[in-house]
Amino acid sequence: MRGLVVGLAGVGLSMTYSILNFANFSHGDYLTSGAFSGWAVTYLIAGYGNANIGSLLLVGAGGSVFGGALSVGIVTSPLAVIVGALVAGASTIVLSLVIDRFVYKPIRDESGIALLITSVGVAFALRYLMQFVFGPGVRGTTDAGSQPEWSLLFIDGTVFVHAHDITLLVVAVSLMLGVHFLLQRTKLGKAMRAMSDNEDLARVTGIPTERVIRSTWIIGGGLTGIAGYMFVLWKGTLGFNDGWLLLLLVFAAVILGGIGSIYGAIAGGIIIGLTASTSVIWIPSAFGRAAAFLVMITILLFKPQGIFSGRSTA
Repeated sequence: MRGLVVGLAGVGLSMTYSILNFANFSHGDYLTSGAFSGWAVTYLIAGYGNANIGSLLLVGAGGSVFGGALSVGIVTSPLAVIVGALVAGASTIVLSLVIDRFVYKPIRDESGIALLITSVGVAFALRYLMQFVFGPGVRGTTDAGSQPEWSLLFIDGTVFVHAHDITLLVVAVSLMLGVHFLLQRTKLGKAMRAMSDNEDLARVTGIPTERVIRSTWIIGGGLTGIAGYMFVLWKGTLGFNDGWLLLLLVFAAVILGGIGSIYGAIAGGIIIGLTASTSVIWIPSAFGRAAAFLVMITILLFKPQGIFSGRSTA
């Protein structure tokens, strides 16, 4: 499940890198902003009439209201969750387009280092703006106890599958398949692949590069916002630095899969997520991230360009 979130978030990061050619360090805070906006709407729908509207829109800041008390979950309040996920994607699209228009676009012709440093500044600005608005506390978001759970019997034991696990699986796989169809079967996808391979040649052949860039932010932003929302739905808590803590794993997934490869980001995300989660069987949980990076380094020693050998968007 963790790998699916990392992979889905990695697709958006890989798309912006392969087409805009810079590492966007504000990507993690796009995840968090999408999560907060989506969960604000989820709380509002699930708790309307039962709690103060301000507390609902602030996602229970300061312990004013709790997701468990509102019975928030995919089974108990499906409409609230579905609308929240859609709002998370839409709000992140708007945020990414606004930041690109007023921050990145004026310096797009500068070096990649200038864009990278600027993205770090954007990340800090977004993170502490969210802390100021929603508060620094980590709050529970779902009523996990009232959601159904199924047991799968194996030779070595029993695995319990939660309704939110299934939701994350369906959403992540559907969106990944959608990206595959877009890249391989649509005119926009072909234009994106062409621009990723050679931007100058794409301009000469008449491809509307500015439209492709805008579409990249729309698709990447939507995937990132929904990934942030689904991550919170799955783990059941929300904090202002969730995306920042996930960002290094997302970067590791993109590098492991092959920088610029969409499919590599998906594969890398699943490997990184599995490693970070299963390594705690043998080592303390605090070292789970370190184990994920160790696996990344080991694989890169044998395939320096990543699993997909540095293939571009396709």
